[in-house]
Amino acid sequence: MEQTLQSILDQAIPLTQAMGITVERYSGRELTIRAPLANNFNHLGTAFGGSLYIAAVLSSWGLLYLRLREAGVKGSIVIRKGGVEYLRPVTGDIIATGTMPPDDEFHEFLDTYARTGKAKMVIHAVVKGEDGPAVKFEGNFALVK
Repeated sequence: MEQTLQSILDQAIPLTQAMGITVERYSGRELTIRAPLANNFNHLGTAFGGSLYIAAVLSSWGLLYLRLREAGVKGSIVIRKGGVEYLRPVTGDIIATGTMPPDDEFHEFLDTYARTGKAKMVIHAVVKGEDGPAVKFEGNFALVK
C-alpha cells in the first residue's frame, strides 16, 4: 500500500518530489510520511512552515486515500478546510503522522457517502519535534463522486 501511495504522490502532486516526501509507514490507523529538512528549510535553518503544513495535509489525505482503497470505495478526496498550530520549530526532517478517527466515525462516513454521494471527515495529524509535537493539524476532508 505504501508503494502505491508513493507512486500517486510522485505522479499526481509534483511538489512532493521537490519536497522529497516519502511514505514511511501505514498501519491502517496511521500514516507517516517524511520530508528531509535539506529540501524544506527556511531562512533560520528550521523547517519551512508551508512544508510542515503540506506534510500534515498529505499524511491525512494519504491515510484517507488508503483506507478508502482498502474498503473498495472510489471517489475524489478534497480538503475543505485545514487548521494548523505551530508549537515549536522543527530542526530535523519533517515527520508527519495522520491518525484516523474511531472506526464508528469512519463507517458512518462510508454510509453517508453510499447514500448521498458525498461525505465529510475530520482527520488530525502531528509533526514530531525533538521534545514532542511541533505541529498539530486538523483537516476537514470531503469525499465526492
